[in-house]
Amino acid sequence: MTNRLLGKTGLAVSPLCYGTLPFSPLQSYTGGGAATDALTRAFELGVNFLDTAQLYDNYSILRPALAKAGRDVFVASKTYAVSREEALQAVEEARSALGRDVIDIFLLHEQESEHTLRGHAAALEALYDCKAKGIVRAVGLSTHRPEGVLAAMSAGLDVVHPLLNIAGLGLPPPGRSAMENAIRSAEGAGLGVYTMKALGGGHLWRSAEEALAYARQYGHSLALGMRDVSEVGAAVTFFETGALPRLTGNKSRSLHIATWCTGCGQCVAACPNDALEVVDCKAQLRENDLCVLCGYCGAACPEFCIKVI
Repeated sequence: MTNRLLGKTGLAVSPLCYGTLPFSPLQSYTGGGAATDALTRAFELGVNFLDTAQLYDNYSILRPALAKAGRDVFVASKTYAVSREEALQAVEEARSALGRDVIDIFLLHEQESEHTLRGHAAALEALYDCKAKGIVRAVGLSTHRPEGVLAAMSAGLDVVHPLLNIAGLGLPPPGRSAMENAIRSAEGAGLGVYTMKALGGGHLWRSAEEALAYARQYGHSLALGMRDVSEVGAAVTFFETGALPRLTGNKSRSLHIATWCTGCGQCVAACPNDALEVVDCKAQLRENDLCVLCGYCGAACPEFCIKVI
């Protein structure tokens, strides 16, 4: 793989970014050596870019592999912080738990538009203060909406991390075309762009080669969740050759809502894609193609009854 400059950040990143959501309690990961083995293999094969988030609660899981890799891997993390204090705490938590003096990229998590970004102004200012101190190298936002990409441009941020896939899963109407245009505009404006959900949270795995070929056309890097060494090898092969080896034993994932759900609705409010509703005092999916299996609903559930399995 040939590294690419991530916009004007000065960071030369691999076109494949390791999305670490699979190694999180949100995705039913319970520990063990799979994460360290898979991450270490990815780094050996040339992946030098890793994406995580405060919400994923997986810094301690990632640390062993990052310690082996040294400073040759760029780390991006995200936070839902609103206040200055919350943002500063998020940066310090990442630095301490990951064992790194500098977090290369810090993003405001899941911003919808310039209006939500304005509501996080204090947190954004704090992240820029961290950049000025040299403990963060680039500042940006993640988003599931084209309006979020445009907000990143208007605010002059360094990096944007948008959702994009060939089926338009998780994208609001009119679907992928608006996001494609927003991403192209952000690239033209010099922002670093790395995309997510190319496989729609696993829904598109049956047509994975086509889905990846489409997604890699946009942005400088593509964050892909890989669950084990075999998936790492297949993904790296695709990015080197354009052909995706067939994986045996691959299975689709689903959102599981336990019977003890009380119907409080907190998962509905947390879902970025309006994929959930409460019916007869229990949460359920509206339509399967709205859910991209991000697991954010599970993080909001006070009864711990939602998991991606």
